[in-house]
Amino acid sequence: MPELGHLAIEGVIGVGKTSLAKLLAQRMGAKLVLEEVEENPFLEGFYADAERYAFQTQIFFLLSRYRQLSGLFQGELFHRGVVSDYILAKDKIFAYLNLNDNELFLYNRLYPLLEDKVPRPDLVIYLQAGTDFLLGRIKERGRPFEGAISRDYIDSLNQAYNHFFFHYDQTPLLVVKAEGLDFINRVQDLEWLWGELATPPAGTRYIAAQGR
Repeated sequence: MPELGHLAIEGVIGVGKTSLAKLLAQRMGAKLVLEEVEENPFLEGFYADAERYAFQTQIFFLLSRYRQLSGLFQGELFHRGVVSDYILAKDKIFAYLNLNDNELFLYNRLYPLLEDKVPRPDLVIYLQAGTDFLLGRIKERGRPFEGAISRDYIDSLNQAYNHFFFHYDQTPLLVVKAEGLDFINRVQDLEWLWGELATPPAGTRYIAAQGR
């Protein structure tokens, strides 16, 4: 497999990006960087009242993501490699979906100041799935603060992610059809993806496991 200094896994809530990131980091002997979701003190309020808590939730996530990613490649981390379960660029998906015009104005003054200080991944894997699949996964894992998430919100978020990654060209991108795959319980699914990583794309490539 080619040397990947930074591999990032992306996808909508519930698609399994964190589980896959853990498995790949272990296999690669890389440092694992996970998004600090549950540390956001505004998130539960956002799922209950999005309009009231959207801006606080968004800014907390933006600064948290920046803090984590901006320091990744200092010292010995670079030659060890990094696997993360998010990229900074996806922060804008949530901003444009959830913020009002005034909030977006402030957000767009802040975001460019941080973006240039964060190194981009060598490869992004986008796990793509349907809304019903995502809702099933969210219900299955049973996080209390996700209990108030509506189907309409997940569907809107899923459409926004698909649109974003359809136009994404900042790094090489591997789009994986995630429905029917179980990287934790079926070793053959992980081996299939590992084999695909042996020849990562120069641009964008779409893949699906045979029979899935």
